[in-house]
Amino acid sequence: MERIRRELAQVLPGRQIARLELLEERLPQRTRPEALQEVVGRRVGRLRRRGKYLLIQLEPEGLLVLHLRMSGRLLWQESGGEGPEHPHLRLRITFAEGGQLLLVDPRRFATLFWIPHGDEGQVPGLAALGPEPLSRGFTSRHLGAALAGRRAPVKAVLLDQRRLAGVGNIYADEALFRAGIRPDRRAGSLTPAEVRRLHRALRHVLRKGIELGGVTVRSYTGIDGAAGRFQETLQVYGRRGEPCRRCGETLAGMRIGGRSTVYCPRCQE
Repeated sequence: MERIRRELAQVLPGRQIARLELLEERLPQRTRPEALQEVVGRRVGRLRRRGKYLLIQLEPEGLLVLHLRMSGRLLWQESGGEGPEHPHLRLRITFAEGGQLLLVDPRRFATLFWIPHGDEGQVPGLAALGPEPLSRGFTSRHLGAALAGRRAPVKAVLLDQRRLAGVGNIYADEALFRAGIRPDRRAGSLTPAEVRRLHRALRHVLRKGIELGGVTVRSYTGIDGAAGRFQETLQVYGRRGEPCRRCGETLAGMRIGGRSTVYCPRCQE
């Protein structure tokens, strides 16, 4: 989502919403579909990300909050271009200066919140999010506090959005491999040295993912439809049964918290 936020921040701020077409009535949460027309005439201000939520500030007031869930994509279509037909188009926002923002979602899991007065605390789950791992103030001490005393597997804690915001399944697997920690280790059993390694690894893989445009393993793309390239560097995720690129051991798999998990039995303790 950080890649999408950065790309949209290059094209959206200052544009005025001329038209909003809702093509999936289940998309808006806690908002009547007709109430979404209140955004027409407002201008886009600052774009923020909190965890996996995209927050679009509107001027003079109001906030659109989007969560793409499992299969949603946001695409930018410049004015003057016909663009491809999207059979799973759920939302189209057209701007007075030209250009359209499209939400495409085959599985219809994406959610949209319209907050007329900009109080993001009204979005369920948003206020309860933990700290951002890439924020300037997030230290290994903060990570240690999130893990301390927890009997749950360390990977499950990394995926708990109340503990850490925005860490997904792929990045958790890659960070644990880089740190040399088995994903099913009890979170509270990590030593201070292991916590520091995991802290460095987590920030590294998240930054690398942003730099390479994210991971395209199913439907994720940038706003221009281009695939990300981080999957080209994956060490363990999606490679169960293949040799470890570090030691040659066959990569093993398990399920943690209902999520597929891949790790190296030799490199990760």
